[in-house]
Amino acid sequence: MDPIIRCAARTDLDALATLFDGYRQFYRQSSDLAGARRFLAERFEHEESVIFVASLPDMEHLVGFTQLYPFFSSVGMQRVWVLNDLFVAQGARRRGVARALMEAAHDFAASTSALRVELATEATNKSAQTLYEAIGYERDLDWRYGFHLGER
Repeated sequence: MDPIIRCAARTDLDALATLFDGYRQFYRQSSDLAGARRFLAERFEHEESVIFVASLPDMEHLVGFTQLYPFFSSVGMQRVWVLNDLFVAQGARRRGVARALMEAAHDFAASTSALRVELATEATNKSAQTLYEAIGYERDLDWRYGFHLGER
């Protein structure tokens, strides 16, 4: 059975917050369901991201999501979407959900005339890397830096 992908709505907030909390725990963060709900509610309120959700016909609840954030390439003079979050609940993995979510993200990005979709993952997340490369993502060798404002 193929995954059903659609753009998230505010009515999905509670179910989405549960998935988002699971995503954060996957990346070794403490569970904070109220914080996850608040964070996502702010994204909806300020229209700061685009979220796609996935369900499976044989499961009652949402089973996955991806969240995209916009930014712009000054050199390319076009929008770029950052596929910042991608998560599939444990019981729905290996059923094509992540690939379907990514395809929806690509279709959406193309509909906005974006230059590209970018993402990053941990060096140890081999299953995600395998999926990304199978879809056609190429790992770059750019030197990327980050400055964490909370560490000053």
